[in-house]
Amino acid sequence: MRDRVPEHERHEPQKTLLHCVAREELEPFLSRARASGAPVARFVEREIRAYLDCGVLANGFLRVHCDDCGRDRLVAFSCKGRGFCS
Repeated sequence: MRDRVPEHERHEPQKTLLHCVAREELEPFLSRARASGAPVARFVEREIRAYLDCGVLANGFLRVHCDDCGRDRLVAFSCKGRGFCS
C-alpha cells in the first residue's frame, strides 16, 4: 500500500497582503513619481508588474497529470523574477 501524499495546496499570490498593496497602489505611485519629476526606473516598474502577474492562473498555466493518483493539477506560470518573487 502506498504512503499517503499530503494534499497539495496551491499558492494564491493575489490573496497576499503584498500583492494587494502593490496592485492597488502601483498606478497612483507611478503617477505621483512622474508628476514629481522623478519617474521610477523602467526595470523597477517591469519587475513589479511581473510580480503582479506571477502565479495567477488567469495569466497562464499548465495542466499536469499524475498517473499514480489520477489527479490533474493546474500550475500557474512564474515570472522567475528575483525582486519580489521567491
